[in-house]
Amino acid sequence: MSNRRDPQALGCDVRVLALCSSSVAGLPPQDRLFNFTRPQRIPERPGLDESVVRKYIEAGRIAERVKERAEREARPGAKLLSLVATLENYIVELGGRPAFPVNVSIDYEAAHRTAYIDDESVLPEDGVVKVDVGVHVDGYIADTAITVSFSEKHQKLVDSAREALEAALRHVKPGVRVSEVGSVIEKVIRGRGFKVVKNLSGHSLAEYMIHAGDTIPNYRDPLNFSRFRPGTAYAIEPFATTGRGVVGSERRVGIYSIKPSPNREGVPEEHILLNIFERVKTLPFSERWFPEIAASLGVERFRRVLESLSRRGYLIPYPVLSDVPGSYVAQFEETVLILDDGSVIVTTDRKVL
Repeated sequence: MSNRRDPQALGCDVRVLALCSSSVAGLPPQDRLFNFTRPQRIPERPGLDESVVRKYIEAGRIAERVKERAEREARPGAKLLSLVATLENYIVELGGRPAFPVNVSIDYEAAHRTAYIDDESVLPEDGVVKVDVGVHVDGYIADTAITVSFSEKHQKLVDSAREALEAALRHVKPGVRVSEVGSVIEKVIRGRGFKVVKNLSGHSLAEYMIHAGDTIPNYRDPLNFSRFRPGTAYAIEPFATTGRGVVGSERRVGIYSIKPSPNREGVPEEHILLNIFERVKTLPFSERWFPEIAASLGVERFRRVLESLSRRGYLIPYPVLSDVPGSYVAQFEETVLILDDGSVIVTTDRKVL
């Protein structure tokens, strides 16, 4: 799931609801509670023990199978709601949990589109469809994405993003500056005649955290001095576009996450925040995952509540991010895990780079 590089941006059935409710079951009791006063901190990185590595790899194994199914299921005329529900349920069937709602962004949309609870949208003819899948096992996340083109006329764009990811993965090593990988991505995509999306980037991952602090640019950013570190997971995700190479936030928001901050006690919607936190902790979620709240309040009122909580700073919104209408955007993504000994694993295929 992409990292928007500016401060403004930063559907489940019964099976998925069941898994969401158990996603924090293994946490210590104090961490199962919705703490209104303790701010969230990026965790220390003492190293990766064997059990953590296994969980990352298992999440990647599941994500790869879901990604393969996405390629089969994504077809012109397919209903968006059916597609995301099928993929999220498949994550559950394979033993994982959704790390965020499946994103299905179409044509000039680059990221963060998912189906609403009553969505009637279908995938268009000649579409360029990006499917972004997140799987976690006990909070350890595999974040991966593919692009499916329904027309040969967009295949070069799709290939440029795929080739950029393949080249980038070959350069991920401990001590390498992340901007060097960004330079590799930009060189491949520009060499194919397209632009990178400069304000979308890859990111580090941590336990129950999609964006854990580090940014992996898709171009050479001279002001980004970060280097790849052992004991850390990273999502590498090139975006190629025929448009401007800069995305903006649309008004559409179908994904939110809990924003840990103080002074929430007494908030009128506290019971809703608690309900959400108990199921997904601080991971992103969709209204689809809470049909009982939608049924109780009504869909439109539930949406207004989410929007209000977002405006007041209790939720983080993830608006749909788009390039200019009429353009096309392609994306590919993989999660890499740098072990303590410096070796690099692509979690979806367990290949050591």
